[in-house]
Amino acid sequence: MSSLSILHRACLRVALLPVAPLRAPLRRSRFPGPLLRLPPRSAMSSAASRMSHIAAAAAASGGAGESNDPAAAASGLAQEDDDLSSALGYRLPPKEIQDIVDAPPLPVLSFSPSKDKILFLKRRALPPLSDLAKPEEKLAGVRIDGHSNTRSRMSSYTGIGIHKLMDDGTLGPEKLVHGYPEGAKINFVTWSHDGRTLSFSVRVEEEDNKISKLRVWVADVESGEAKPLFKSPDIYLNAIFDSFVWVDNSTLLVCTIPVSRGAPPKKPLVPAGPKIQSNETKNVVQVRTFQDLLKDAYDADLFDYYATSQLMLASLDGTVKPMGPPAVYTSIDPSPDDKYLMLSSIHRPYSYIVPCGRFPKKVELWTADGKFIRELCDLPLAEDIPIATSSVRKGKRSIYWRPDKPSTLYWVETQDGGDAKVEVSPRDIIYMENAEPINGEQPEILHKLDLRYGGTSWCDESLALVYESWYKTRKTRTWVVAPDKKDVSPRILFDRSSEDVYSDPGSPMLRRTAMGTYVIAKVNKQDESTYLLLNGMGATPEGNVPFLDLFDINTGSKERIWESDKEKYFETVVALMSDKTDGDLPLDQLKILTSKESKTENTQYYLQIWPEKKQVQITNFPHPYPQLASLYKEMIRYQRKDGVQLTANLYLPPGYDQSKDGPLPCLVWSYPGEFKSKDAAGQVRGSPNEFSGIGATSPLLWLARGFAILSGPTIPIIGEGDVEANDSYVEQLVTSAEAAVEEVVRRGVAHPDKIAVGGHSYGAFMTANLLAHAPHLFCCGIARSGAYNRTLTPFGFQNEDRTLWEATSTYVEMSPFMSANKIKRPILLIHGEQDNNSGTLTMQSDRFFNALKGHGVQSRLVILPFESHGYSARESIMHCLWESDRWLQKYCVSGTSKADSEPASDGESKTLSASGGGAAVEGLTSDGFSSTPRSLL
Repeated sequence: MSSLSILHRACLRVALLPVAPLRAPLRRSRFPGPLLRLPPRSAMSSAASRMSHIAAAAAASGGAGESNDPAAAASGLAQEDDDLSSALGYRLPPKEIQDIVDAPPLPVLSFSPSKDKILFLKRRALPPLSDLAKPEEKLAGVRIDGHSNTRSRMSSYTGIGIHKLMDDGTLGPEKLVHGYPEGAKINFVTWSHDGRTLSFSVRVEEEDNKISKLRVWVADVESGEAKPLFKSPDIYLNAIFDSFVWVDNSTLLVCTIPVSRGAPPKKPLVPAGPKIQSNETKNVVQVRTFQDLLKDAYDADLFDYYATSQLMLASLDGTVKPMGPPAVYTSIDPSPDDKYLMLSSIHRPYSYIVPCGRFPKKVELWTADGKFIRELCDLPLAEDIPIATSSVRKGKRSIYWRPDKPSTLYWVETQDGGDAKVEVSPRDIIYMENAEPINGEQPEILHKLDLRYGGTSWCDESLALVYESWYKTRKTRTWVVAPDKKDVSPRILFDRSSEDVYSDPGSPMLRRTAMGTYVIAKVNKQDESTYLLLNGMGATPEGNVPFLDLFDINTGSKERIWESDKEKYFETVVALMSDKTDGDLPLDQLKILTSKESKTENTQYYLQIWPEKKQVQITNFPHPYPQLASLYKEMIRYQRKDGVQLTANLYLPPGYDQSKDGPLPCLVWSYPGEFKSKDAAGQVRGSPNEFSGIGATSPLLWLARGFAILSGPTIPIIGEGDVEANDSYVEQLVTSAEAAVEEVVRRGVAHPDKIAVGGHSYGAFMTANLLAHAPHLFCCGIARSGAYNRTLTPFGFQNEDRTLWEATSTYVEMSPFMSANKIKRPILLIHGEQDNNSGTLTMQSDRFFNALKGHGVQSRLVILPFESHGYSARESIMHCLWESDRWLQKYCVSGTSKADSEPASDGESKTLSASGGGAAVEGLTSDGFSSTPRSLL
C-alpha cells in the first residue's frame, strides 16, 4: 500500500508499535537459554582462564555479582559470569545497561479526528520469552497464533487514557477507558468518524501460557466506559489480515471467525503422495529466498482455516448482520461517502514458492448494507514477478477511493508486463471510474507515466499531485494534474534525483474533509493564487533544518512561514491542527503540531498558533534515561580518499574529559547504503540536534560502559552511470571504514588498538567483510542476524537485481563466507533461531561459524530461541547485550585479540575490488502485505 494512500484515512485508525507488555517471569527449566556454538574444549579452557580476571574486574566495577532483579532470578536470567563451561542459561548485562533497557516506554499519542482530544496509549517495555514461545503456524509468509487466531508475536497496549486539548493548548485531566478485563492486551485502537467512540480489540491471559481469542470492544469517549461490541460470546475477531473498520459513526464492519468453523484440519499420518513442482512449460520464475512458505496441501488447508473470515456488520445498538460469503479477506475499505465497500481477498490456487501477497487476488465492490455490485478484478497467481527493482505485478494494482469524491475509484495498470527491464512508453497508466458506471461508461485515463507509479495526493477536481520514480536512475517526478478538467494538460512540478536530499521541496500537508478522508490543504492568502503547505526535512550541509513553506502551485514561488531552530533544537511539523472540512484554510488561523528535541532533551509536542506563531507545550515527558542526559554528541564530517564526503554521529560518555581520560575504546556501528553519484552520497542526512534515542539493542548502550560510539558512519557504495555499485563493494567499504577510523583516532577520542565494529542484518554482512578485508582497522566485531554467503541468495539481495549466474564473481567475491580464511580478528555472531527475513536465514550464521571454526578463527555463535530477524523478548535482549558486552570487554577493552591473533600480512591488509550490498533492507515483507503502522496523528 502506498504511504500516500494510507494518509487518506490516516486519522481513522491507530496501528501498533513493536512493543508488548511484560508478563510473569519464566521458569528457568522451561527455557534453558540460547544455543551456543563454542570452540573445541582445549580452546574453551584457555579462553575461560584468560577471562577470569575480567569477571573479577567487572564485579569490582558493579557489573556483576548477585542479582537484585527479582524477574531475573525467577526467569533464569543470571548476572554476568564469564565461565564458558557453564554457559547455559540466559544472562544479564551489567546493571548500567539493564537500567536503560528496562526504562518504562513513553505512551503513544493519537489525536481525535477533530483534533480536540488525545489518546495516551500505555505500553510496557519488553515482552517475556514465553510470549514468543507460544505455538505458531508458519503459513504462506505469515506467522499465526492459532489459539487466538491472529498474527503471532503481536504487540499490545496496556491501557488507554483520554485527554481533552483545551482552548489554550494545554491538556485536561486524564480519563481512563475502563470496563474491559483487568490485565487485557489491547490492539487496533480506532476512532469513529465523529470522534465520539473508540473501537479496539481485547485479549486476556488463559491457562497454559495461552492468550484468548480477540473480542471487539467499544468505548464512549466522553465517559470512558467500554463494553463488548457483540452481545454473543461466540463472535471473535479474525485479525490475520484486516480487523475492522468504521462504516459510519454507529456501525463497524468486522472480520470474524466463522461461527461454524469447527476444529482445525488434522495432518494426515501418511501423505497422499509426493510433493511435486514442475516447470515443464519452461516458464522463467525467479524469486528471492522467502521464508515460512506453504509446504504441502495440509498447509494450504490450515492457511484457509485460520485466514478465512466472515464479515459482520455490527451496530453499537447490538444489531448484527453477516455480509458476503466467508473468504480470506485481506482488506476492507469503505468509500468516502460510506455507501460502498471495496473488499479484497485471496484465493486458490496457492503457491509453494511465494508468500500470500502474490496469491490470486480478487477485488469486489459491495454496498454498505451487504449487496454485491461487481467484481473489479481477479488477478492470477504472481510467481513470475521479475526480480529487477521497480518490477511489479501485472493487472490492476493500487486500487483506492478518491478521497475528494464520494465514491470514485482509481488504480494503475502496468504497460510493460510488470518487467522493469522492458523499455516501453508509457510504462504505467492511471485510471478513474465511478463505483457504479452509468450507461456503460469506460474507465477514464487520469495520466500516463514513463516511470513507475509512486502514488497520488488528491486535492479537488482541479488539483492532484501524481508521483513517479525509477530506482535505477534515482529519477523522481511530481506531476500537477486537474482530475476533472480535460482542457488542462498535466505538467511537471518537480523533476529531481531521489538521492539529492538538498533539493527535496517537501510534501503537501493534508486536511480532513467532512467525509473523514484527507486531501491536500489549500491556504487562502487573500489573493488570487493557490497555495499549498509543503512540509520538508530541510537537508543542508549543516544538517536537517525542517521547514514549512507556503507554496504557489501556479508560479512555483515559495515563502518560508516556519523553520526549525538551528542552534540547539531539532523541530519538525507533525500534523495540521486547524482542519477545515471544506474550502481553503485562512493563513491567519493556521495551527500546527510540532515536535521539539535537542541532543540531551527528549521529544515534546507543541502547538504553533498563527498569526503570532504562539508556541504552547502540550506534553512534558520525563527523560527516559537521565543517567545519560549529559552525553556528548557531535555530527562529524570527514573525507574518503576518493574525495567522497562522509558523516557520522560521534557520542562520548557523560563526564568524559579528553585531557584526563585520554582515548577510549570505541564501537563503530553502521549499515552501508547504495548511491548513483558521489555528490549525493556526500550529502548530510540527519541533524546534529536530534535527541539520542536508545533502543533495546542500540550500540549507544555502551556509552554507559565508557565507550566512544561512532554511530551510522556513512558507508556509501557508489555506482555512477552504468557502473554497478556492487562491483567495487569491498574496496569502497574498506576505504569508508578507513576514513572513519582515521577521523576518531585523529580526534584523540578512540584508541587505535581498541576499535570494534558491529552491525545488524546488512550491517552484519558489512562487519564480517571488514574483518576479512580490513583487519588493520578493528580489534573485533559483532554481527547480528546477517547473511554471509550470497550464493544462498542467488536471485538477488538488497538492491542487487542481477542473478548469481549473471554476476558470479560479484556474488562470490563479496561473500565473507568465501573469505573466512582471511579473518584474523574475533567475531561474535548472534542470530534469531526463527529468522524469517528473506535474505538472512539462520543457516547463514551456522555455516559461516563452521567456516570460521574450520580455520581456527576466534569466534562465537549465539542462536536465540524463538527470535526472528529482530529480537524482542527481554531474556533474549538481555542475553544479547551480555554476549556483546562480554565480547567488547574481552577483545576490545582488554585488547586480547591483538595478542591472540596472528598479524595480518601485507597482502591481507590490502583492499580487494569486489562487490556487495545495497541500500534499503536485507529482505522484503514476507507476506507481501503492508505492515506499516497507520499514522497515529
